Amino acid sequence: MTTPQILSFTVIFVMMAALVWGRYRYDLVAAAALLSALAVGIVPFDEAFSGFSDDIVVIVGSALLVSAGIARSGIMEVAIRRFAPNLSGVRSQLALLVIVVTILSAFVKNIGALAIMIPIAFQFARRSSVSPSIFLMPMAFGSLLGGLMTQVGT
Repeated sequence: MTTPQILSFTVIFVMMAALVWGRYRYDLVAAAALLSALAVGIVPFDEAFSGFSDDIVVIVGSALLVSAGIARSGIMEVAIRRFAPNLSGVRSQLALLVIVVTILSAFVKNIGALAIMIPIAFQFARRSSVSPSIFLMPMAFGSLLGGLMTQVGT
């Protein structure tokens, strides 16, 4: 094996060990692995950060910022309180979330519709004492369906 291959496997192994260990945040581990690969010369400097300028990175980052802002503003709490008496079961909550995400994603980007509704899904999951994945996967499928309904979405 060549030196770059050994260095690459070392960086990958250390990164995987840190991720499995779970003591450090995933984003910090990934950034440290990228900077390590850059420092030892595995990754050229001009290619190291080229992916961050891609449109999808900006879109996802912006959608997550909007989602966090909406979640912290309390708007979702008001919406949940308004619908909570009528939506006591998990199935009715799931139906509402999927329908709203599907309609939203027909007119806006899928990630934007999901980012707006994910805080509500986590609230419903917390209040119903169920795993958030029960809500999130059907919402993802609903957003895909909504994006296909019109040419405006997706």
